[in-house]
Amino acid sequence: LTCAWWSGTRKLSRRGRALSRSRETENSSSSFCVPGSRRTEMAMCRMPLLRLRTFCKLSPSPCLPHRKMSMEPHAATTRLKESGLLKSQGLIGGKWTDAYDGKTIQVQNPATGDVITSVPCMGKRETADAITSAYNTFNSWSKLTTAERSKRLRKWYDLIISHKDDLALLITLEQGKPLKEALGEVVYGASFIEFFAEEAKRVYGDIIPPTLGDRRLFVLKQPVGVVGAITPWNFPLAMITRKVGPALACGCTVVVKPSEFTPLTALAAAELSLQAGITPGALNVVMGNAPEIGDILLDSQQVRKITFTGSTAVGKKLMAGSANTVKKVSLELGGNAPCIVFDDADLDVAVKGSLTAKFRNSGQTCVCANRILVQEGIYEKFADAFAKAVQNLQVGNGLTEGTVQGPLINEAAVQKVVRLINDATSKGAKVMLGGRRHSLGMTFYEPTVLTDIDSEMLIAREEVFGPVAPLLRFKTEDEAIQIANDTNAGLAAYIFTTSIPRSWRVSEGLEYGLVGVNEGIISTEVAPFGGFKQSGLGREGSKYGLDEYLELKYICLGNIKDE
Repeated sequence: LTCAWWSGTRKLSRRGRALSRSRETENSSSSFCVPGSRRTEMAMCRMPLLRLRTFCKLSPSPCLPHRKMSMEPHAATTRLKESGLLKSQGLIGGKWTDAYDGKTIQVQNPATGDVITSVPCMGKRETADAITSAYNTFNSWSKLTTAERSKRLRKWYDLIISHKDDLALLITLEQGKPLKEALGEVVYGASFIEFFAEEAKRVYGDIIPPTLGDRRLFVLKQPVGVVGAITPWNFPLAMITRKVGPALACGCTVVVKPSEFTPLTALAAAELSLQAGITPGALNVVMGNAPEIGDILLDSQQVRKITFTGSTAVGKKLMAGSANTVKKVSLELGGNAPCIVFDDADLDVAVKGSLTAKFRNSGQTCVCANRILVQEGIYEKFADAFAKAVQNLQVGNGLTEGTVQGPLINEAAVQKVVRLINDATSKGAKVMLGGRRHSLGMTFYEPTVLTDIDSEMLIAREEVFGPVAPLLRFKTEDEAIQIANDTNAGLAAYIFTTSIPRSWRVSEGLEYGLVGVNEGIISTEVAPFGGFKQSGLGREGSKYGLDEYLELKYICLGNIKDE
């Protein structure tokens, strides 16, 4: 299978790295839609770094007051090396491994463009060996008692928490999100390991009343086998633990393919898993040549499940590629989240919740509010209050104190934002705030509020994945539900109202897998996460998340008559 999203072997130069970043943002990121002008995009991504910095500073914006760095990037890198968590090799069968041909790819800090380190550019042979390792380890790992697996997973959780500051530093360096937000991701990501360490003890089978007197009927739950996990760059720890936690808890073994933008967090987590006593070979990590890695995972008869977080377009390709070997598939795909603010909403609660739902991780999450629908009676008041709140968001390097908005992951992400804003303004939308590159340069973009948006504009139909809040008007409750559901996506939605009856009616009417009422952050390890329609298949987290890694086996015991 040759998928459009596979970005090919990475080059060693910064220019090549920028090109690779642009391709993966378009295709392998969590829920990206395909950007517009490919020619413009590719030309931008081929710019040398110095020229890119110059280009990014063409659009002026107010200068920020000097803010203190929590830690300089170089000092952060040194600290991580000393901690032993800055790994620069893949993990196969419990051994740290270079690419067999010696090729490497660079991992860059999106806030500065500086190279953090290089990691192996792995491909077919390394992935095949990782699969073999996972397959050979499956028997011993799955035969451990649930109590023993639980104990080792709990130890892994404890190690993640004890190293949370270093892991947060690593996330900020390679992904760009503010340090405080990165720390929140570490705690959130670790919660899946803790939860499934306990939930593993409650994988219960069943006894069925027989239809014939000489039979006894049983249902067993057994691990599905080797799992191929493909994860995005926007949550480099949490998207791994949310998949690997339940897989290991059930007795499965895993081959993880993290994004080439953010492999370092995955490698650090894998190092801690070894320290926790997770059997070598139960967790393997490969990264590099995406088409080769993906093809081997899909074609292998030994891989019995694929789990993926990313774009709908990529998910469809993985689903099709899994059909040849009839793998079990879990897909957490693109969103187009509506955030509905009714006239009767508490304005302060609505502004705060909408702000959080929209601008977390600079708008780069699959559950970010993509369309803010505001009832006409409160539209102007909400727009003014919301814009004031957005104006106070501090943009900067994630290591700088007070930063709440970091850079976008790469130039292609910026170009997509520019394209969507240009389309909207050409069709009558107004820029209330922002709407241009930030004076910091690189891939920083000003938090933006657009008004007078309608459903025909691209920004209301495509997932933005950037710090842009489009405000739409609506008149009635039924109209709001109709606008919200007018999309192929169905992942997350948000409602702000003080009416309990309305909150129930609208929640039930929305065709979405997650609904937040008067709350902008709703994800938790104890609740099922997943979408309707083209936003995916299956659920992650909660007791339901275990089922994705289990097979049901029916056993009929016959001929037990008394002699």
